Amino acid sequence: MRISLALAGMLLAFSCAPKASNEENTLAQISDPEVMQYAIPGKALYESHCANCHQSDGRGLGKLIPPLRDADYFKESVHRSAWIIRNGQSGEITVNGQKFDQAMPPNPTLKPLEIAQIATYLYNIWGMKEGIITSSDTESYLREKPEGY
Repeated sequence: MRISLALAGMLLAFSCAPKASNEENTLAQISDPEVMQYAIPGKALYESHCANCHQSDGRGLGKLIPPLRDADYFKESVHRSAWIIRNGQSGEITVNGQKFDQAMPPNPTLKPLEIAQIATYLYNIWGMKEGIITSSDTESYLREKPEGY
Protein backbone atom coordinates (compact mmCIF):
# COMPACT_ATOMS: atom_id res chain seq x y z
CA MET A 1 0.00 0.00 0.00
CA ARG A 2 2.77 2.43 0.91
CA ILE A 3 4.61 1.64 -2.31
CA SER A 4 1.53 2.31 -4.44
CA LEU A 5 0.90 5.59 -2.60
CA ALA A 6 4.51 6.63 -3.13
CA LEU A 7 4.27 5.71 -6.81
CA ALA A 8 1.03 7.64 -7.19
CA GLY A 9 2.61 10.65 -5.47
CA MET A 10 5.64 10.53 -7.77
CA LEU A 11 3.47 10.26 -10.87
CA LEU A 12 1.39 13.20 -9.71
CA ALA A 13 4.49 15.28 -8.97
CA PHE A 14 6.01 14.64 -12.38
CA SER A 15 2.76 15.17 -14.28
CA CYS A 16 2.21 18.53 -12.55
CA ALA A 17 5.79 19.76 -12.84
CA PRO A 18 6.19 22.77 -15.12
CA LYS A 19 7.29 21.87 -18.61
CA ALA A 20 10.13 23.73 -20.29
CA SER A 21 8.94 25.35 -23.47
CA ASN A 22 10.83 27.14 -26.21
CA GLU A 23 9.35 30.36 -24.81
CA GLU A 24 10.86 29.74 -21.38
CA ASN A 25 14.00 27.77 -22.17
CA THR A 26 15.51 29.44 -25.20
CA LEU A 27 18.66 27.30 -24.98
CA ALA A 28 16.44 24.36 -26.00
CA GLN A 29 16.24 25.95 -29.45
CA ILE A 30 19.99 25.50 -30.04
CA SER A 31 21.02 22.09 -31.34
CA ASP A 32 24.65 22.74 -32.37
CA PRO A 33 27.01 21.72 -29.51
CA GLU A 34 29.67 24.25 -30.58
CA VAL A 35 27.13 27.08 -30.47
CA MET A 36 26.01 25.84 -27.05
CA GLN A 37 29.57 26.28 -25.70
CA TYR A 38 29.18 30.02 -26.28
CA ALA A 39 25.43 30.27 -25.67
CA ILE A 40 25.32 28.74 -22.17
CA PRO A 41 27.65 31.32 -20.59
CA GLY A 42 26.07 33.93 -22.90
CA LYS A 43 22.66 33.30 -21.36
CA ALA A 44 24.04 33.78 -17.84
CA LEU A 45 25.84 36.97 -18.91
CA TYR A 46 22.69 38.26 -20.63
CA GLU A 47 20.66 37.62 -17.49
CA SER A 48 23.27 39.45 -15.38
CA HIS A 49 23.90 42.45 -17.63
CA CYS A 50 20.94 42.88 -20.00
CA ALA A 51 17.74 41.15 -18.88
CA ASN A 52 16.93 43.70 -16.19
CA CYS A 53 16.00 46.15 -18.94
CA HIS A 54 15.43 44.02 -22.05
CA GLN A 55 13.77 41.27 -19.95
CA SER A 56 14.56 37.54 -19.96
CA ASP A 57 12.21 36.99 -22.88
CA GLY A 58 13.79 39.85 -24.87
CA ARG A 59 10.55 41.79 -25.19
CA GLY A 60 11.87 45.00 -23.57
CA LEU A 61 9.90 47.34 -21.31
CA GLY A 62 6.97 48.77 -23.22
CA LYS A 63 7.77 52.14 -24.75
CA LEU A 64 10.81 52.68 -22.51
CA ILE A 65 13.27 49.90 -23.45
CA PRO A 66 13.25 48.37 -26.93
CA PRO A 67 12.79 44.67 -27.51
CA LEU A 68 15.55 42.45 -28.85
CA ARG A 69 13.27 39.55 -29.68
CA ASP A 70 11.84 39.87 -33.21
CA ALA A 71 13.38 43.36 -33.44
CA ASP A 72 14.39 44.62 -36.88
CA TYR A 73 17.00 46.95 -35.38
CA PHE A 74 18.66 44.09 -33.49
CA LYS A 75 18.54 41.62 -36.41
CA GLU A 76 20.11 44.14 -38.83
CA SER A 77 23.66 44.05 -37.49
CA VAL A 78 25.66 41.80 -35.19
CA HIS A 79 28.46 44.35 -35.48
CA ARG A 80 26.27 47.17 -34.20
CA SER A 81 24.86 44.99 -31.40
CA ALA A 82 28.35 44.04 -30.16
CA TRP A 83 29.38 47.71 -30.30
CA ILE A 84 26.29 48.79 -28.32
CA ILE A 85 26.78 46.09 -25.68
CA ARG A 86 30.28 47.46 -24.99
CA ASN A 87 29.82 51.20 -25.62
CA GLY A 88 26.16 51.79 -24.85
CA GLN A 89 23.89 53.96 -26.96
CA SER A 90 22.08 57.26 -26.66
CA GLY A 91 19.77 59.10 -28.96
CA GLU A 92 16.59 58.10 -30.68
CA ILE A 93 16.32 54.77 -32.49
CA THR A 94 13.40 53.14 -34.27
CA VAL A 95 12.65 49.50 -33.54
CA ASN A 96 9.82 47.79 -35.41
CA GLY A 97 8.40 51.21 -36.29
CA GLN A 98 8.39 52.47 -32.69
CA LYS A 99 10.72 55.23 -31.50
CA PHE A 100 12.85 54.78 -28.36
CA ASP A 101 15.02 57.44 -26.76
CA GLN A 102 16.22 55.89 -23.49
CA ALA A 103 20.02 55.77 -23.18
CA MET A 104 21.61 52.36 -22.75
CA PRO A 105 24.64 52.43 -20.43
CA PRO A 106 27.95 51.00 -21.64
CA ASN A 107 29.43 47.76 -20.32
CA PRO A 108 33.14 48.59 -20.55
CA THR A 109 34.18 45.76 -18.23
CA LEU A 110 32.82 43.03 -20.52
CA LYS A 111 35.61 41.28 -22.40
CA PRO A 112 35.27 40.54 -26.13
CA LEU A 113 34.72 36.85 -25.33
CA GLU A 114 31.84 37.71 -22.99
CA ILE A 115 30.24 39.98 -25.59
CA ALA A 116 30.69 37.19 -28.15
CA GLN A 117 28.95 34.76 -25.80
CA ILE A 118 26.02 37.13 -25.22
CA ALA A 119 25.71 37.78 -28.97
CA THR A 120 25.94 34.07 -29.79
CA TYR A 121 23.19 33.34 -27.29
CA LEU A 122 20.90 36.11 -28.56
CA TYR A 123 21.49 35.50 -32.26
CA ASN A 124 20.66 31.79 -31.94
CA ILE A 125 17.35 31.96 -30.08
CA TRP A 126 13.91 33.31 -30.95
CA GLY A 127 14.11 31.71 -34.39
CA MET A 128 17.54 33.07 -35.37
CA LYS A 129 20.43 30.80 -36.33
CA GLU A 130 23.49 33.02 -36.74
CA GLY A 131 25.93 30.42 -35.40
CA ILE A 132 28.95 31.25 -33.29
CA ILE A 133 29.98 34.88 -33.05
CA THR A 134 33.61 34.44 -32.11
CA SER A 135 35.75 36.47 -29.79
CA SER A 136 37.93 37.50 -32.74
CA ASP A 137 34.82 38.63 -34.67
CA THR A 138 33.83 40.67 -31.65
CA GLU A 139 37.30 42.19 -31.25
CA SER A 140 37.07 43.30 -34.87
CA TYR A 141 33.57 44.76 -34.29
CA LEU A 142 34.82 46.70 -31.27
CA ARG A 143 37.73 48.28 -33.14
CA GLU A 144 35.52 50.03 -35.68
CA LYS A 145 32.25 51.91 -35.19
CA PRO A 146 29.45 50.30 -37.16
CA GLU A 147 27.94 52.12 -40.10
CA GLY A 148 25.09 54.41 -39.17
CA TYR A 149 26.01 54.48 -35.49
